[in-house]
Amino acid sequence: MTRAVLAITLTGFTVMAGAAWGHGGGNNKADRKPARTAERTAFGKPGDRKMATRTVRIEGTDNMRYTPSVIRVKQGETVRILVKNAGKQVHETVLGTMEELEEHYELMKKFPDMEHDEPHMVHLKPGKTGEIVWQFTRAGEFYFGCLIPGHFEAGMFGSISVVEN
Repeated sequence: MTRAVLAITLTGFTVMAGAAWGHGGGNNKADRKPARTAERTAFGKPGDRKMATRTVRIEGTDNMRYTPSVIRVKQGETVRILVKNAGKQVHETVLGTMEELEEHYELMKKFPDMEHDEPHMVHLKPGKTGEIVWQFTRAGEFYFGCLIPGHFEAGMFGSISVVEN
């Protein structure tokens, strides 16, 4: 192998290794940058906490239900959603369309130890509370659910009705 080919090959391996590490290849969460982006989704975008017009409290329990299970918001509204895990098991809450939640749930069944750090989800140990600040930019019917294997199919999801102003 010539030196030029060897240099290009080694450079490629270095770039690929760096990309793998940046995608969450490390075991120490503190070593990775969180995946907090202002990317818009079908159900809105991450909100600015200072712009939240109200706080909605949701409680998830080991009976695989959320209380409340229905939330109503206005299109354009930024809401601070406080989620409490009132159970003795780990639970999470993920916002999305039903199609997105179902797709993610299938992935979670294959890879139950997946780590998440997205602005539209919280992963909570028993007794803990987490926060999602979200701006609902589109009118429509959206959902939230616990995608821990077994929880979603047991009925641990709710709906978010976003109404036009």
